Amino acid sequence: MTAEAVTAGIDTVRKGQKPSLRTCIVTRAELPPSELIRFVPAPDGTVTPDLARKLPGRGVWVTGNAQCIAQAVVKKAFAKSLKRQVKIPDDLVAQIERLMVGRMIEALSLANKAGLLVTGFSKLDSELGKGNVIVMLHAREAAEDGCHKLDRKWRAVAADLGREPRIVKDLTIAQLDLATGRENVVHAGLSAGGATTRFSIEAERLGRYRSNNSSSAGEIAAD
Repeated sequence: MTAEAVTAGIDTVRKGQKPSLRTCIVTRAELPPSELIRFVPAPDGTVTPDLARKLPGRGVWVTGNAQCIAQAVVKKAFAKSLKRQVKIPDDLVAQIERLMVGRMIEALSLANKAGLLVTGFSKLDSELGKGNVIVMLHAREAAEDGCHKLDRKWRAVAADLGREPRIVKDLTIAQLDLATGRENVVHAGLSAGGATTRFSIEAERLGRYRSNNSSSAGEIAAD
């Protein structure tokens, strides 16, 4: 990749290529790929988000929050950077969020299959006391009093263990049910494992996307 290509926010993904900084075509900020979203044109010219960063060919990068994506559309930044006519889906901003939520649900499902997930207030409360939880989840509709009780215990336990109390509130009850194959999942906890790490990465990405500040983790909180 040439210096000119990096400056333009353009890249070519090659097998085995080591990630490096990429330039946002909207803000011109140079950021690691994890903080941006890559886009490639489909054969018909439709701008396609490449969240896995695996699609071949020439791509462009945009800071990973909804506001920047919207600005890229308004400023016609995709066409300018790709130097070709492109088609922009009317629902591109919402489409990306749906894809991110889908990736979170998939990661949580894998964690569940790997035996890394516990659900339910009582079971989660017990696992917190044992120090087994790495990430705690609350449904977006969860009652505040129940969340506060678990949050207080989690923060106290995490402090004793020298651990970051990670709390995710991005998914609805229906989405948690879909991921776990259970009904009415409101509270859950993840123990250490590869699927938990993947889930955390996807949660941070969605948090950034829903935030106006690309450096923020959004709704994944730490105290």
